Amino acid sequence: MIGALLLLGLAGRAGVAQETGAPADNVQVEQAVLAAPGSMRQAATVLGYGGEDRPGDALTVLREGTNDLICLADDPEVPGFHAACYHRSLDDFMVLGRRLKAEGMGRDEIMDARYAALASGDLKMPDRAVLYTVSAEGGPAALDGARRLVVVYVPGATVEDLGLPSRPEGSAPWLMLPGTPWAHIMIGR
Repeated sequence: MIGALLLLGLAGRAGVAQETGAPADNVQVEQAVLAAPGSMRQAATVLGYGGEDRPGDALTVLREGTNDLICLADDPEVPGFHAACYHRSLDDFMVLGRRLKAEGMGRDEIMDARYAALASGDLKMPDRAVLYTVSAEGGPAALDGARRLVVVYVPGATVEDLGLPSRPEGSAPWLMLPGTPWAHIMIGR
């Protein structure tokens, strides 16, 4: 199924935006929702890059959704393929990270800025929320062997609270950043 969607998407690259190299809107939508569970794809909001009639690299709404999932299309300026879908309650957290990255901040600086925003009350994490990702080093054509990840945010949770290890152990779920405002369970699929 993924392979068939990608072949359709790659065939649709005739509609690639000239300035950004972003695929046509319909291709970005098809590829972005691949990160989401199948039952949630049709109703998800999708954000993408440039595309038809919109030069530039800023994210824009390609499709308004009717559920609480927001999906991000693959950034055409970054090598490989990465799409992500997250619950709407994580949007402020995600928007802040994207904004700071666009301003040139690195991963550690972004984490520090997010912690500061949480401490000041300018940012609030939801009690729980989910993020889904799909990544492939070889770009969209390599998605049959893609890495899939489900992240369940459980702010403040500890290893003792959940009975999960704090490091990956084989294919078992594990708790990353335990005890922090964005502690989360990592589940590879």
